[in-house]
Amino acid sequence: MPTQTATLGTADALSLEDKLYRKVNWRIVPLFILCFLFAYLDRVNISFAKLQMQADLGFSDTIYGLGASLFFVGYFLFEVPSNMLLHRIGARVWIARIMVTWGITSACMMFVQSEFWFYTLRFLIGVMEAGFVPGVLYFFTQWYPSNRRGRVNAYFKSSICLCGIVGGPLAGLILGHFDGVMGMAGWKWLFLLEGLPSVLLGFVVFWLVSDRIEDAPWLSAEEKQLMAQRMAEEPKSEASQSFAGLWRQPTTYVMSAIYLCLVMALTGLLFWMPQLIKSAGVDDTLHIGLLTMVPYIGAMLFNLLVGYSSDKRGERRWHMAGCASLTAIGYLVCAMTAGQLLPLMLGMSLIMAGIIAWMPIFWTIPPRFLSGLAAAAGIALINSLGQLGGIIAPFMIGRVRDLTGAATPALYLLSAVSVLAVVLIVWGVPKRYYVKG
Repeated sequence: MPTQTATLGTADALSLEDKLYRKVNWRIVPLFILCFLFAYLDRVNISFAKLQMQADLGFSDTIYGLGASLFFVGYFLFEVPSNMLLHRIGARVWIARIMVTWGITSACMMFVQSEFWFYTLRFLIGVMEAGFVPGVLYFFTQWYPSNRRGRVNAYFKSSICLCGIVGGPLAGLILGHFDGVMGMAGWKWLFLLEGLPSVLLGFVVFWLVSDRIEDAPWLSAEEKQLMAQRMAEEPKSEASQSFAGLWRQPTTYVMSAIYLCLVMALTGLLFWMPQLIKSAGVDDTLHIGLLTMVPYIGAMLFNLLVGYSSDKRGERRWHMAGCASLTAIGYLVCAMTAGQLLPLMLGMSLIMAGIIAWMPIFWTIPPRFLSGLAAAAGIALINSLGQLGGIIAPFMIGRVRDLTGAATPALYLLSAVSVLAVVLIVWGVPKRYYVKG
């Protein structure tokens, strides 16, 4: 009987903890999902604006690809400084600042008239947004134990899917129905209407977010104590805490290389999906927007299932490798069936499902070998180095299209990049970093 009582006590404690984290999830996660949704709308609306602005401004595919890439140059240069400031200032103030400034800068894209300002504003949007995603991921490490982070990261990264589901039809609608309203082109309305909500959300973050568990007024003293105790039980023995220490970790470079492959695969599709659909014979902007929903719907469901499976099994390496393999197959299908709508949609769905499910699992690993300032800077460093993939892929596809008239060779190359990621994951992710602690 004593054993049964003890077991019942443990079950009750786990039930109480689950209930508490459900409360925390509802307070934190939907807000950051909404923020990330508008971050991605601001990031990818350029792919829909291209359908009109390229002809209006006389930009070649190379100019467009370079402009899309310059976002990631600003992101790369300011990612680590931004997250180090977040560690010092606090997530509430810094993430609010990021959202307000990137929303204003993104809305200013409506004033672009020349190649110079196109490049300048794309670069500045990257500067202003730098630190948002790693900042939120670092914030989660302060609130959630490692065995819950895969699901939370999956919820957060599902915003990319929501962006595709909501953003595509919305962008198509704005381009089609606002074109000419008040004498402005549809692409100008697109930047304005999708930029300003980020400014408003910045003030919501400042009002609602608490930097630390002990600062949250919506938690009782007992709830704070339980969460603090759970976080104190996290294994930290092998975690580097200094900024200098993260540079001595070989895993930092392996993870950066894996993430670079992931970002190349993501941005290669993200910035060119509308154009690929148009090349398959679809001309109406609203229809293009509706078709871009399809890969994201499947990806959202797959993402949540894979995140749950990874947390449940305490396994990261093979889940990530499987997702990267799916992405490689998807790019191969797109390359082999260029110009055919149904196979193209299947290939893009495989690509997006693999990438979206791969990403949240990936971000559970850095906190296992980094903590404190090293975690803030290390997550930003890995994200920053990985974002170099966002510089390479959009420009590469644009250049290939200008030289050959088709994106097919670039799609084959992105399939090979995804295969390289599989090899790096299987070879380079140490077992001790992904087994449940």
